[in-house]
Amino acid sequence: MKLSVALFFAGLFGALAAVFILLSFGTDYWLLASERCYPNPDGSAGSGVVTIESGDVVMQEGAAGVTLYHEGFFWRCSFGGNIDDDDLLWKLWFTNQPHSKVCMHAYLFPFPVSHQTHNATEYDSAIIYRGFWSIFMLIGVAAVMLGGFFIICAAPFASHRLYKAGGGLFLASGLFLLCVVVMYILWVQVLDVVDVYIDHQRSALCPNFQLSLNYGLSFMFAPVGIFFCLLAGLLFLLIGRTIQVHYN
Repeated sequence: MKLSVALFFAGLFGALAAVFILLSFGTDYWLLASERCYPNPDGSAGSGVVTIESGDVVMQEGAAGVTLYHEGFFWRCSFGGNIDDDDLLWKLWFTNQPHSKVCMHAYLFPFPVSHQTHNATEYDSAIIYRGFWSIFMLIGVAAVMLGGFFIICAAPFASHRLYKAGGGLFLASGLFLLCVVVMYILWVQVLDVVDVYIDHQRSALCPNFQLSLNYGLSFMFAPVGIFFCLLAGLLFLLIGRTIQVHYN
């Protein structure tokens, strides 16, 4: 009876882990950002004529203009808006975003690093960092899906090896995704890529450039999925060991 209860909760936690991890992986709201260019006292918005290259942001003139971003594993999207718009947050979160929204593959452009804001060595380092982040994310998602497959194949108390394998995969998934979350926090909060990006925009496009960064729902889903993933993994390992001791 106790083993059946443990199996029920382990399955429930495993299902919740898979749902939250897939939501975190499949939605492009890990990072939310807004950019503004406040005009100079003389009324100008920038520092002069600037050649626009791939990856640069064209700031809207005037204090009311704002450029919004959201980024995830797959896509990095941006669109312009008006700060006085009451529906600005709804446009950011839901599908009524303007037709002017521009999206690019996030894994090809590790925001906020570009060729223009960093030299070649720093840009290559950013690509490598983003590459490891993406690899860890893929391993975590694959491990939780494979672990769930093993648990389904185990059937009620049929194979302690499959329960142990599934539990180990859930634990591995949680650990890899924990690395993903920590790396993303380091990327945004600790490393100097954001400050370098701001300095570049202020020197090249707008002296009064302002950048605001926030974590989105995709980022929030990840720790919840990690918690359920680790909990389910420990329970499945315990179930596997109990079956091995009492039924073999």
